[in-house]
Amino acid sequence: MKMHFCIPVSQQRPDTLGGRYVLYSVYLDGFLFCRVRYSQLHRWNEQLRRVFGNCLPPFPPKYYLAMTTSMADERRDQLEQYLQNVPMDPNVLRSDVFVDFLKLLQLDTFNITTKKSFLDIFLPDGRSIKVEILTSDTAERILEVVSHRIGLCQELLGYFSLFLIQLHKEDKLSVLKKMADFELPYVSLQSSEVENCKVGLRKWYMDPSLDARLMDCRVAGELIYLQAIQDIEKEWAKPTPAQREKLEVLQKEDNQTKFLVLSREVHHYGYMQLDPCICDYPEPGCEAVVSVGNDQISCCITLPDNKTQDVVFQMNKVKCWQVTFLGTVLDMDGPLRTLNQNLELRFKYSEDSRCQWVVFYTKQAFLLSNCLKKMITEKMVKLAAENPEMQIEVPEQGKSKRSHIQQNQQKDYFSFLPRKSKISIKVAEDDCVFGTIKEEDL
Repeated sequence: MKMHFCIPVSQQRPDTLGGRYVLYSVYLDGFLFCRVRYSQLHRWNEQLRRVFGNCLPPFPPKYYLAMTTSMADERRDQLEQYLQNVPMDPNVLRSDVFVDFLKLLQLDTFNITTKKSFLDIFLPDGRSIKVEILTSDTAERILEVVSHRIGLCQELLGYFSLFLIQLHKEDKLSVLKKMADFELPYVSLQSSEVENCKVGLRKWYMDPSLDARLMDCRVAGELIYLQAIQDIEKEWAKPTPAQREKLEVLQKEDNQTKFLVLSREVHHYGYMQLDPCICDYPEPGCEAVVSVGNDQISCCITLPDNKTQDVVFQMNKVKCWQVTFLGTVLDMDGPLRTLNQNLELRFKYSEDSRCQWVVFYTKQAFLLSNCLKKMITEKMVKLAAENPEMQIEVPEQGKSKRSHIQQNQQKDYFSFLPRKSKISIKVAEDDCVFGTIKEEDL
């Protein structure tokens, strides 16, 4: 499936020869990832083609005359599609020529040199592990360092990931994004302007039954045990009074195995909960708390009359979804910071022989999209296990356990639609938004 790359804005800059060039701001999962010139991407594409041949998506052609505004818009859209489609080939995604180029871009964009440093990795119980890293270490590399430090079995790395998390008052937290394997956590943390932003280690699977695969590893079992406690304390998982009483006894006894077995019976155990947002179901303007997991999108909806309604959307009835940018306020003269994050995720839901679009207006639209993709991936893997004739790629599940993919088995459920609209130009502050503006690209 496509990655959440977007090029919301670009800016003309003077070059050393008196001419001008266009600098594209590339965002990943709603956060500024890097800034890059067309010429840099063009050289990168040539390097990739020398390694992988013509299996790559088409790259926007060079223009030898000045471009019109419409041509500039078309080029930006084409570059965006290229960045979204290139990582769909897992061989490209894991290659040195892919990763090294993006690493260099991230470092150069934020003027960070490669050097030794320390990074705090937060665990679900609030403790942190300080690890020595290079500022150019990827999330994949740092996860390996952390796993070695705590004794996590290497073959289980694919069940965990690094996340950007935000700590709030009253001991609440928000998961902002899952870090891509090629992302540089040190750079992302330094460049993020989100208050109280941390790098956290969390499990990364949406099917609670997968807990059983981790229980033979003491460290893996302890990690999911700590996260289960955290999710219950933060009311992401919602035990009944009787379940809570039993769980408290098991926690005092430190009986992790029985605690996790009972936890799997708890409502919303293993789900990812988003911050409160707005939805248009069952009517526009409803407030909603969305929890995603176990092949479901579960919503606690507050209606305009303040009555609440629990609604569950089954993933096998979700036909597709898209993330759309609704507009923002941008600073064209400054460092291209963005002020507001106005995103929607809408999915097409089929039930009782009729289809409808359900819309969530949430800053965590890309995190929600990643969770939906993960649930579909896990479902495909489960189907492949039940039907050995199917060959399906197992993404993010560890390099030692890959199987080949048949392209005709893949379905692209996701799309990103940057909405074309006029956008106000004002001084901006934040770096966590997607946008679409017009630019002159010579």
